[in-house]
Amino acid sequence: MTRDLPDRPRRHTLKMMVSASMLPLVGMSAAPLSGARAAEGEGGPRIGLALGSGGARGLSHLLVFEALEELGVRPHRISGCSIGAIMGALYAAGLSAEEIRAGIDELVADQDENWLRTLMGGKWRQWLDFVQPSGRDGGLVESDAFIAHLRKKTGVSRFGELEIPLQVVATDYWEREAVVFDAGALWPAVQASMAMPGLFSPVSYRDRVLVDGGLTNPVPFDLLSEDCDVVVAVNVLGSREEGGGETLNNPAYLDNIFNTFQIMQYSILQEKRRREAPDILISPEIRDIRVLDFHKVDTILEQAQSEVDALQDELRELLDQW
Repeated sequence: MTRDLPDRPRRHTLKMMVSASMLPLVGMSAAPLSGARAAEGEGGPRIGLALGSGGARGLSHLLVFEALEELGVRPHRISGCSIGAIMGALYAAGLSAEEIRAGIDELVADQDENWLRTLMGGKWRQWLDFVQPSGRDGGLVESDAFIAHLRKKTGVSRFGELEIPLQVVATDYWEREAVVFDAGALWPAVQASMAMPGLFSPVSYRDRVLVDGGLTNPVPFDLLSEDCDVVVAVNVLGSREEGGGETLNNPAYLDNIFNTFQIMQYSILQEKRRREAPDILISPEIRDIRVLDFHKVDTILEQAQSEVDALQDELRELLDQW
């Protein structure tokens, strides 16, 4: 975890321009927020939350939402790409961490079932409707039904309907550049952001051919620095551990595609950090989780919990000093 606040003059300037209020948490109607910090009218830092790509490991973004809710903090702005765009859109739409977790549990199978077997039965039968085999247009599967499910789940169709401002990163395939969406139709942007090459078909939108945002900006914390006092970035690229499963010298077909993709993402992230680091960066040690291991949600959350706990302590200290 990194924290640069004391060394950045711009942050001291922004600290004097604290937003007038901390709004109540979205989607939490059952009970009032604990602590006075969430009370409308009390000042606090404008926290920007950048949610990175990483496939199934991105389910750990849920823990960050929970940590913020326990602190009584609502993000001022969210940015995300790939799985980070999906999770960010759900949270920005007003779903609570508890509601998002319930939605995940509806779709994933038991911890001890392997992904391919699970795909053919049990709860994952729903995914047969969401992810249709394609083999055309540059991808193995289509994601239209899954995106339609998210739209129905949230009741939101456009960026302007979100309760928290959101920026979604995709990549223009032909121009080879990042494209940031923050207005207009929400779900075409999210679908483009998650269009992982080799798995999902590219998305044609606004006269562009778009693919996964992780190709150009895997943890888009740089989008938040202009109007946020504190930028929190969540890197969920994870790592592999020797002896943990697949032979490292002979990866399977999909592992070869996905891991090569992530080598590039690591390089991009490291270069970005050298130029301008976020105030707080967490990188949970999520090991031996493949990109499509969504059924291992319990393992993912267990491995990420300690790092998110440290983030919560860091933010609590920061809020107490603000």
